[in-house]
Amino acid sequence: MTLSSLVNSTVTFPLSPGTSIEIPLGRIISALIILIAGVFIAKIVKREVIKASRSTTHVWIINEETASALSNLVIFLAVIKSLDELGVLSYRIWGIYLSNILTALLVFYFSYLLAKKSKDYMITRAPQNKLPEAQVKAKLFYYSVVTLSFFIALNIAGVSGELSTLLAAAGITGIVLGFASQTVVANFVSGVFMYFDKPLQIGDAVRLKDSSGAVVEGIVEDIKIMSTRIRQWDGTLLRIPNDKLFNSEIVNLQKYPARRATIEVGIAYGADAEKAIEIIERILEEEPYVLAKPEPRVYVDRLDDSSVVIRIWAWVPSSRWVGENLLRSKYHLLQRIKEALDEAGIEIPFPQRVNWFANELKVRIEEPRQDAGE
Repeated sequence: MTLSSLVNSTVTFPLSPGTSIEIPLGRIISALIILIAGVFIAKIVKREVIKASRSTTHVWIINEETASALSNLVIFLAVIKSLDELGVLSYRIWGIYLSNILTALLVFYFSYLLAKKSKDYMITRAPQNKLPEAQVKAKLFYYSVVTLSFFIALNIAGVSGELSTLLAAAGITGIVLGFASQTVVANFVSGVFMYFDKPLQIGDAVRLKDSSGAVVEGIVEDIKIMSTRIRQWDGTLLRIPNDKLFNSEIVNLQKYPARRATIEVGIAYGADAEKAIEIIERILEEEPYVLAKPEPRVYVDRLDDSSVVIRIWAWVPSSRWVGENLLRSKYHLLQRIKEALDEAGIEIPFPQRVNWFANELKVRIEEPRQDAGE
């Protein structure tokens, strides 16, 4: 028997009494070769990915779990291809070959598995101060991979011809859902923009001013994809949707380690302004939290109705000039300035008014009336 006739010979497999299936020997050999090659390639893929995971910084996607998942995917695809070569998966479901359906499902499932594991890895391994950024980045990666793998799976399944109809239906559905959930979408998109803009981080002291003019101050407790939570100075927790937060005026009070504090003090017109400035400068030099560089500045700023206003500029650590720390910094400084000016006899006046009359005032004084019996 020649090799050609041997390859073209068939092998009979009994299925049930009176029923059997004949498969050419050549197809059986091809299926075995595909299966062996798939196992060999799977081992190479796993080894190379593990090797790369030891030297890469992108361990959130290139790691041992990814290596195992890719290895299993290659083996499963080789099994499906081997069965298809034997003709076992040559059946059609809704006009689509069963082998294509199984391949598409495997590609989508393993892509979803890799995306989910990578998302969890990025979130669990992120430092606490960068957790909000890691959450947004992980979710963007997850949804991008799942969406891309979905369309790749559709193409593998052989429904690319119906893809335009599917996209049209998805577009209409998206429009309807968009109108129905405008707030949710706006908050999600704003959360993504805030991730790239980075106006604040967890632990920052912030001052917010919305379109109505309302001012909110506090510490950022948590930043999520839909909303941000701020603990106000009075201990209450405020939840702000990211849509409103992104469109509001945000002042980060602790973005930089030092900031310039401004204080105004009014003295009487009859007081010595130069002496008052010297006293305030001496107090600033004695305060440990007032930075020497840049130097503080004390000067006469303006002449108000009742007082001469002295403005104080001093650079202080940002953490000392927010929240409860103001009691030990700003208010303590004001108290010391007040006491020093009082000791020097420099008056901090009350509001005063001087009234001028165009004509001279005439005052009539009446003698008290006496009783008739006196």
